[in-house]
Amino acid sequence: MRNHTLEAQGDRRRAARAGVTLIEMLVVVTIIALFAALVGQRMFGNVDKARVTAAKVQISNLVNAAAQYKLENGNFPTTEQGLAALRPFLEKDIPLDPWKHPYVYVYPGEHGDGPDVISYGADGQPGGEGINADIASWKN
Repeated sequence: MRNHTLEAQGDRRRAARAGVTLIEMLVVVTIIALFAALVGQRMFGNVDKARVTAAKVQISNLVNAAAQYKLENGNFPTTEQGLAALRPFLEKDIPLDPWKHPYVYVYPGEHGDGPDVISYGADGQPGGEGINADIASWKN
Protein backbone atom coordinates (compact mmCIF):
# COMPACT_ATOMS: atom_id res chain seq x y z
CA MET A 1 0.00 0.00 0.00
CA ARG A 2 2.75 2.36 0.94
CA ASN A 3 4.37 1.60 -2.42
CA HIS A 4 1.18 2.72 -4.25
CA THR A 5 1.13 5.94 -2.22
CA LEU A 6 4.71 6.72 -3.20
CA GLU A 7 3.91 5.98 -6.86
CA ALA A 8 0.88 8.29 -6.70
CA GLN A 9 3.01 11.07 -5.19
CA GLY A 10 5.60 10.53 -7.93
CA ASP A 11 2.89 10.76 -10.59
CA ARG A 12 1.67 14.05 -9.08
CA ARG A 13 5.18 15.44 -9.02
CA ARG A 14 5.72 14.49 -12.64
CA ALA A 15 2.40 16.08 -13.55
CA ALA A 16 3.36 19.25 -11.69
CA ARG A 17 6.70 19.36 -13.51
CA ALA A 18 4.92 18.86 -16.85
CA GLY A 19 2.67 21.85 -16.06
CA VAL A 20 5.65 24.05 -15.34
CA THR A 21 7.23 22.89 -18.58
CA LEU A 22 4.07 23.84 -20.47
CA ILE A 23 4.02 27.29 -18.84
CA GLU A 24 7.70 27.74 -19.65
CA MET A 25 7.00 26.80 -23.25
CA LEU A 26 4.19 29.35 -23.46
CA VAL A 27 6.49 32.05 -22.08
CA VAL A 28 9.21 31.14 -24.59
CA VAL A 29 6.74 31.13 -27.50
CA THR A 30 5.40 34.52 -26.39
CA ILE A 31 8.92 35.97 -26.23
CA ILE A 32 9.73 34.60 -29.68
CA ALA A 33 6.49 36.06 -31.10
CA LEU A 34 7.27 39.49 -29.64
CA PHE A 35 10.80 39.37 -31.00
CA ALA A 36 9.55 38.33 -34.44
CA ALA A 37 7.05 41.20 -34.45
CA LEU A 38 9.77 43.74 -33.65
CA VAL A 39 12.19 42.38 -36.24
CA GLY A 40 9.40 42.03 -38.81
CA GLN A 41 8.54 45.72 -38.57
CA ARG A 42 12.12 46.71 -39.28
CA MET A 43 12.39 44.31 -42.20
CA PHE A 44 9.17 45.57 -43.80
CA GLY A 45 10.50 49.12 -43.52
CA ASN A 46 13.55 48.04 -45.51
CA VAL A 47 11.32 46.44 -48.15
CA ASP A 48 9.57 49.80 -48.67
CA LYS A 49 12.92 51.58 -49.03
CA ALA A 50 14.06 48.95 -51.54
CA ARG A 51 10.90 49.48 -53.62
CA VAL A 52 11.46 53.24 -53.71
CA THR A 53 15.06 52.68 -54.81
CA ALA A 54 13.94 50.18 -57.47
CA ALA A 55 11.39 52.69 -58.81
CA LYS A 56 14.08 55.39 -59.03
CA VAL A 57 16.37 53.04 -60.96
CA GLN A 58 13.60 51.97 -63.34
CA ILE A 59 12.60 55.60 -63.96
CA SER A 60 16.22 56.45 -64.70
CA ASN A 61 16.38 53.55 -67.18
CA LEU A 62 13.18 54.73 -68.88
CA VAL A 63 14.51 58.30 -69.16
CA ASN A 64 17.76 56.96 -70.66
CA ALA A 65 15.76 54.90 -73.15
CA ALA A 66 13.79 58.05 -74.06
CA ALA A 67 17.09 59.87 -74.69
CA GLN A 68 18.21 57.04 -76.99
CA TYR A 69 14.85 57.24 -78.79
CA LYS A 70 15.41 60.99 -79.28
CA LEU A 71 18.90 60.41 -80.69
CA GLU A 72 17.51 58.00 -83.25
CA ASN A 73 14.24 59.79 -84.09
CA GLY A 74 14.96 63.46 -83.45
CA ASN A 75 12.37 63.88 -80.68
CA PHE A 76 11.04 62.13 -77.58
CA PRO A 77 7.99 59.88 -77.95
CA THR A 78 4.72 61.73 -77.42
CA THR A 79 2.42 61.05 -74.50
CA GLU A 80 0.19 59.11 -76.89
CA GLN A 81 3.07 56.90 -78.02
CA GLY A 82 3.97 56.43 -74.37
CA LEU A 83 6.48 54.07 -72.91
CA ALA A 84 5.69 51.42 -75.52
CA ALA A 85 7.76 53.42 -78.01
CA LEU A 86 10.81 52.88 -75.80
CA ARG A 87 10.64 49.08 -75.91
CA PRO A 88 13.33 48.71 -78.64
CA PHE A 89 15.72 50.64 -76.39
CA LEU A 90 15.24 48.46 -73.30
CA GLU A 91 16.63 45.01 -72.52
CA LYS A 92 13.27 43.80 -71.20
CA ASP A 93 9.61 44.71 -71.54
CA ILE A 94 8.33 47.98 -70.09
CA PRO A 95 8.26 47.31 -66.35
CA LEU A 96 5.49 48.02 -63.90
CA ASP A 97 6.58 49.97 -60.86
CA PRO A 98 7.52 47.93 -57.75
CA TRP A 99 3.88 48.15 -56.55
CA LYS A 100 2.64 46.65 -59.86
CA HIS A 101 1.25 49.95 -61.22
CA PRO A 102 2.14 51.27 -64.68
CA TYR A 103 4.53 54.20 -64.88
CA VAL A 104 3.09 57.48 -66.15
CA TYR A 105 4.83 59.00 -69.17
CA VAL A 106 4.18 62.58 -70.29
CA TYR A 107 5.86 64.46 -73.13
CA PRO A 108 6.21 67.30 -73.39
CA GLY A 109 6.87 67.23 -69.68
CA GLU A 110 6.18 70.01 -67.23
CA HIS A 111 9.59 69.72 -65.55
CA GLY A 112 12.36 70.42 -68.03
CA ASP A 113 12.97 69.65 -71.67
CA GLY A 114 12.58 65.89 -71.42
CA PRO A 115 9.63 63.69 -70.64
CA ASP A 116 8.16 63.27 -67.17
CA VAL A 117 8.16 59.68 -65.92
CA ILE A 118 6.29 59.07 -62.68
CA SER A 119 5.42 56.28 -60.26
CA TYR A 120 2.56 57.18 -57.96
CA GLY A 121 3.99 55.02 -55.18
CA ALA A 122 2.29 52.27 -53.20
CA ASP A 123 -1.24 53.68 -53.44
CA GLY A 124 -1.07 54.29 -57.21
CA GLN A 125 -2.60 57.77 -56.75
CA PRO A 126 -1.03 61.20 -57.37
CA GLY A 127 0.44 62.87 -54.29
CA GLY A 128 0.79 61.14 -50.96
CA GLU A 129 3.43 60.81 -48.29
CA GLY A 130 5.86 58.11 -47.23
CA ILE A 131 5.57 55.03 -49.44
CA ASN A 132 2.53 56.60 -51.14
CA ALA A 133 4.61 59.60 -52.32
CA ASP A 134 5.19 60.14 -56.03
CA ILE A 135 8.59 59.16 -57.43
CA ALA A 136 9.36 61.26 -60.46
CA SER A 137 12.10 61.64 -63.05
CA TRP A 138 12.73 65.29 -62.16
CA LYS A 139 13.20 64.38 -58.47
CA ASN A 140 15.79 61.61 -58.98
